[in-house]
Amino acid sequence: MKAFLTLTWTESKLFLREPAATFFTLGFPLLLLFAFGTIFGNGPASAPGNVGYTTRALPGYVALTIGALSLLSLPITLATQRDQGILRRFRVTPLRPTTVLGTQAAVNLFMLVVSTVLLLVAALTYDVPLPSSVLLATGALLFTGTAFLSLGFLLGALMPTARAAQSVGMALFFPMLFLSGAAIPQFLFPDWLTTASLALPLTHVTRLLQDAWLHGQWNGTAALVLAGTGLTSTVVAAWAFQWS
Repeated sequence: MKAFLTLTWTESKLFLREPAATFFTLGFPLLLLFAFGTIFGNGPASAPGNVGYTTRALPGYVALTIGALSLLSLPITLATQRDQGILRRFRVTPLRPTTVLGTQAAVNLFMLVVSTVLLLVAALTYDVPLPSSVLLATGALLFTGTAFLSLGFLLGALMPTARAAQSVGMALFFPMLFLSGAAIPQFLFPDWLTTASLALPLTHVTRLLQDAWLHGQWNGTAALVLAGTGLTSTVVAAWAFQWS
């Protein structure tokens, strides 16, 4: 446990020293919140369902953070550590693989929680209420974060270099960002685009978070999709992962 906590603390500091990771995790969601909050406000008629635009959009910004951590931060970190021989050095230490990889999961989940808290505090500017069920919303946050991070481990296992991980991660992240409802709520989309977006895993992250946060309901369909995605990604990542 001591080794896990020490390594987690070290990796957390390294995470915050990386400008791109810090921006997309902590800065970019806040930037969107203030930008669109200023434009659309949070009046009761500004979004369907008798909720304000910013209230409805907030869970999407949390989904955006999950996507950034899973598709940009985690795979690039793993690929960089492989490139630099850090993973190979870890392998010959008493540290178990579960400790090394569990540390990465813990760091990213911690940053997700920090980003979510910052968003909730910032959203008070627009009188955004707390989730209707805090317990359910917290469970949805941890479930979606854990399930989607498995895609990050998969990319980290498959990508041979940090540059490849960055290129593939960005190619996946930005289409999902704009089509999943994370950055732009899907009630603004035409019906055909909303239907097509169901092929994107981040869409199900956004929908599960929205239902839990706004309505106090658990979206079983989205949960099944994410559970299947997480399980499949974990199995393939464990099979393909290499230390060097």
